[in-house]
Amino acid sequence: MAKSAVLKSSIAKKVAMALSGIFLISFLSLHVSLNLVSVFSKDAFNEASQFMGYNPVIQFVMQPILALGVLFHFIMGFVLEYKNNKARPIAYAKYNGAAGASWASRNMIVSGLVILAFFGLHFYDFWFAEISYKYIEGNAIDATRYYPELVEKFHSPIRTGLYCIAFLLLSIHLWHGFNSSFQSVGFNNKFSKSLHKLGYAFAILVPFGFIFIALFHHFNN
Repeated sequence: MAKSAVLKSSIAKKVAMALSGIFLISFLSLHVSLNLVSVFSKDAFNEASQFMGYNPVIQFVMQPILALGVLFHFIMGFVLEYKNNKARPIAYAKYNGAAGASWASRNMIVSGLVILAFFGLHFYDFWFAEISYKYIEGNAIDATRYYPELVEKFHSPIRTGLYCIAFLLLSIHLWHGFNSSFQSVGFNNKFSKSLHKLGYAFAILVPFGFIFIALFHHFNN
């Protein structure tokens, strides 16, 4: 009975982890779409950013939910990694991790930690700067400031390189995470094969979309 309860608890944690991951995937899709606008139109990017920056639903409902979703996803990842390591039999003198799992699946915690550090840099660069501009300094609304602020962040080759490395690791993280999320919630039917392909495409297109944006603004401005 105790084993059954532990198993159910573990499954519930994996499902919660998967659902939070799927939620964050939807955020990434929206975020890369918005940032891609900056490549094609400065004015359209400023307009879209102003809407996102001053819309009360986005600012006071969606942003807190997103922040909690990020924290929950990473905390659950650390918890599950700890439990998996604890449950691994000590008798295995030599554990060959590559035998039955990909590099991405065996290093989710490593890529996750780097991505978490990237989120810290990203929040420092954009979210904290935005909060300071609007609520601490009390500046008036300026609908033209967003594009120059974005471009300025990618002047430094070191900062641009850090962003690109983080997005590369995000691609690796998503490569495994997207598909394992659907497995965790029990989505296994005739559409599974197509969803796996969609997951792999997402894991490549979205992170490399971010890399393209960073390199574009670094070399063109």
